[in-house]
Amino acid sequence: MDTDNLVRMANRIGDFFDAMPEREEALEGIAQHIRKFWEPRMRRQLLAAIEAGQATQLQEIVRSALDRHKATLAA
Repeated sequence: MDTDNLVRMANRIGDFFDAMPEREEALEGIAQHIRKFWEPRMRRQLLAAIEAGQATQLQEIVRSALDRHKATLAA
């Protein structure tokens, strides 16, 4: 899948959870949604793009959620 498309999809998830008043709950929600609904290859591709510096358009809240929950998302 195209990395730009994965970033757009992740940012849409981030938009939804960014409205939550509790930041920790929002970060957990983003990671849980991606873990639950994205195929493992999509998660691994997005994480690899972040590592390679190719996901520059990723929202800060999404990047924080992915960084914090990287171990469970990479599986």
